[in-house]
Amino acid sequence: MAIGLIIIGDEILSGKRVDKHMPKVLELLHARGLQLDWVEYIGDDRTRIISTLQRSFGSNDIVFSTGGIGATPDDHTRQCAASALNLPLVLHPEAKRLIQSRISDMAKEAGKEIDLDSAENLQRLKMGEFPQGAELIPNPYNKIPGFSIRQHYFVPGFPVMAWPMIEWVLDTHFQHLFHQQARAEQAVFVYESMESTLTPLMEALEAEFPLIKVFSLPSVGSATQRRHIELGVKGDPEQVAAAYQVMCAGLDQFDAEYIATSKVAEA
Repeated sequence: MAIGLIIIGDEILSGKRVDKHMPKVLELLHARGLQLDWVEYIGDDRTRIISTLQRSFGSNDIVFSTGGIGATPDDHTRQCAASALNLPLVLHPEAKRLIQSRISDMAKEAGKEIDLDSAENLQRLKMGEFPQGAELIPNPYNKIPGFSIRQHYFVPGFPVMAWPMIEWVLDTHFQHLFHQQARAEQAVFVYESMESTLTPLMEALEAEFPLIKVFSLPSVGSATQRRHIELGVKGDPEQVAAAYQVMCAGLDQFDAEYIATSKVAEA
């Protein structure tokens, strides 16, 4: 079961906003012994959003989606999720109650009379229209909920809302997946070598140790660091330890210059 992240909004693709969701989701998953398998960025385009959601709904993946669940003309995620599933949009009764509670709170803070049937407040109720059968994701910031359906979890684009909502989803629905697979990582910096020279060694490591992955991250260097390749192995802790020793022995055969990086292990 893979975990995916869909980040929706023209403001990200135009550069008006810098995405902060991916680093935070990585942090939330890492703390629970989980990992992110894929990420997609999409603008506010209904056709593309529907196509993306149709594909992800067809998988068995756990998917988080940020952005586009408001009620303004550039918010399309609720409608696109319904279209992708061929379901009607319906006003969720609990979402209606929560939205009206928020409206009442705001009116009281401003010292105004409450008219829940005003055009403005009826428009706000659209934020509670979700694909039929959806469940709510509580929003501790302002009560306006997100929604979930078929292992897809839709939250606002605002980090102050989205992050605690994603954390709630993980802790409420997926604790049984936490820390299920131990992982480890060990690597070295190999100086002044070419990836093509190291490729046969990398291929041999993956062939000998099927529970690990080899990674190679070249760097052109900087004022304080020489040109190098970060070469490492990650995966099953026992196989990582064995593969690392074989990797270092292989580098010795090349008479390569290398130093160990910090060891990273995940429970």
